[in-house]
Amino acid sequence: MKVAILGGGVCGLYAARRLAAAGVDVTVIEKEPIFGGLAVSQARGNNFYDLGVHMLHEHDREIFEDLKAIMGDESIEVQLDARIRWAGGFYRYPLQFGDMIKGMPPLLLARCVVSLFAAQLRNKIAPWEPSNCEEALQQLYGNELYRFFFEEFTHRYWGIHPRDISAMFVKRKMPRLSAVDAIKKALSLIGIKEGRGRTVESALLDETLHYARTGAEALPRLLAAQIERDGGQLIAGASVEEVKLQHGAVTGVTYSPSGGGEPVEVECDHCINTIPVPLLIGKISPGPPPGVRRAAENLSFLPIVIYGLLVKRERVLDGLYVYYRDRIFHRVGEPKNAGLAVDPPDHTVLIVEMTCQKGDGKWLAEPSVKEQVYADLEAESICGREDIVEMHVLGNEFGYPVFGIEYEPHHEKVLKYLAGIPTIRSTGRQGGFCFPNMHGAMRMGADAADALLGEGVS
Repeated sequence: MKVAILGGGVCGLYAARRLAAAGVDVTVIEKEPIFGGLAVSQARGNNFYDLGVHMLHEHDREIFEDLKAIMGDESIEVQLDARIRWAGGFYRYPLQFGDMIKGMPPLLLARCVVSLFAAQLRNKIAPWEPSNCEEALQQLYGNELYRFFFEEFTHRYWGIHPRDISAMFVKRKMPRLSAVDAIKKALSLIGIKEGRGRTVESALLDETLHYARTGAEALPRLLAAQIERDGGQLIAGASVEEVKLQHGAVTGVTYSPSGGGEPVEVECDHCINTIPVPLLIGKISPGPPPGVRRAAENLSFLPIVIYGLLVKRERVLDGLYVYYRDRIFHRVGEPKNAGLAVDPPDHTVLIVEMTCQKGDGKWLAEPSVKEQVYADLEAESICGREDIVEMHVLGNEFGYPVFGIEYEPHHEKVLKYLAGIPTIRSTGRQGGFCFPNMHGAMRMGADAADALLGEGVS
């Protein structure tokens, strides 16, 4: 049996790792010249710039132990040290209750606690289903805390108001506010408990991460090399043109090779897709019904853009990365603090992250946006304009699935169609239109591979 994997991010790579290790004939087709997808680094000059903050977690011990062995001596252990800019200072992320109240005037704090109490009491007496993200957050945290902590930031980050975002977003992605857990725990003592499965799990304050001196690029590079040693085929710089079906089953995938030339067909019996699901729908031949194509077109993504800066300073941040709520950027990371090798050694690298729209000022790095980035870096006393030696702009137009208010019926229609093609599995952040972190995406790849192996593919 032969398996084609569309997309060489960490999800697709780990699926290939599982299959190749089991002796399956597997081919990975990746559009970019290097593997890694969203969890990658780009070499610019003598330095590497990560497309965000991507480090290996230990949560999934099976995958962690496997990858730790593959990374070998290139793996560096680093203690998690994430901060959030809050109330004029820097606090550990996720924000704790004692830290949170320092940023709230006493009267506002009292109103928030009363509002939270009222929301929890209402949920206990008369449970109700929220119709959008705004109502879901009000249900969880009360009106006052929603307005103070969530409304403006969520609107600015996603470019759409919470009332235009699906309530499902809160369960799938909403940033954790573990500071509220203290209040909810107190309420539970008097019988007012929150239902399970209402939000994502809390982030950890203390955790060991794993990185490399060349940044995020090491893990996908070493993983790809292991796949090839196990007999898998990796094709980079290749754009998928067609996924061929015959009698409701996959027979092959056609791609355009890097550098041009005639399209190449890879014969396969199964396909694991990790590229954006709307793109997959557009590649299937014979084409899906018009209703499915329209549904796929209504599934959108929020692009991300990274301004990678080489800074003429030894070190500028306390910690690995810092979240900001009222700047043009939402996170700034300093991977040198995790062990990244920087040239010259007395310089450092900053990863300045922003959400955007493809083609807007942030995406194009227009002068006015650069000026705002410089101004905000200076306002936060991170670095001055005169300290910035180089700027490199990296982006991905498929950064985050957008759970718009009406996305669910479109998503369900696409999933129902794909379920009718048992030889295609669409998974990962982009292929599954969901929000896994890096180790979660690799678990999704492993599960897709294990499902095929369980069906006797060998």
